[in-house]
Amino acid sequence: MEQLTSLIPPIQQQIFMALALFIAVCGVMVAVTRNLFHSALSLVGALFGMAAMFALLEAEFVAVAQVLVYVGAISTLITFAIMLTRGMMYGRTSPTNRQMLASAITAFLLFGVLLGLTFNTPWPAEAGELGSGIAVVPTLGLLFVNDYVIAFIMLALLLLVALSGALLVARDRKGVGGE
Repeated sequence: MEQLTSLIPPIQQQIFMALALFIAVCGVMVAVTRNLFHSALSLVGALFGMAAMFALLEAEFVAVAQVLVYVGAISTLITFAIMLTRGMMYGRTSPTNRQMLASAITAFLLFGVLLGLTFNTPWPAEAGELGSGIAVVPTLGLLFVNDYVIAFIMLALLLLVALSGALLVARDRKGVGGE
């Protein structure tokens, strides 16, 4: 019986693996779903999963920011942009286009670069202490503009790209709907 219990991972690890599987499935659904609205809903699921992952890792501030910024703002913007476009009224969108090969090559190259960075980065063994109570937010602010300024800039760039993508989807195209 002791051998059996040593094979079962702790509950935190089980929750982490379930969340990771949920996020991965939602991410795949975003990419392969033919209906654009269903793809946006899968994106909302993946973003909620990331918020739950942050909460599991005891980063409550980042989890709440994830829900407010991504799920509350970006996902709503994308969903309304999809609903307001005329192409949504005329059936399913095609998952393939002439940019598919270039995007697949770019995705694999990006995956290779990120994998190389992940394995070649000297990750710290344990995290530093943030503090408690009201001092957490100013400490996070200092860390964002000092130690983690690159990650903070990348987050801002990601928000800009998401907004630009939503505007691109929402813009009126000539020739859509028989015009």
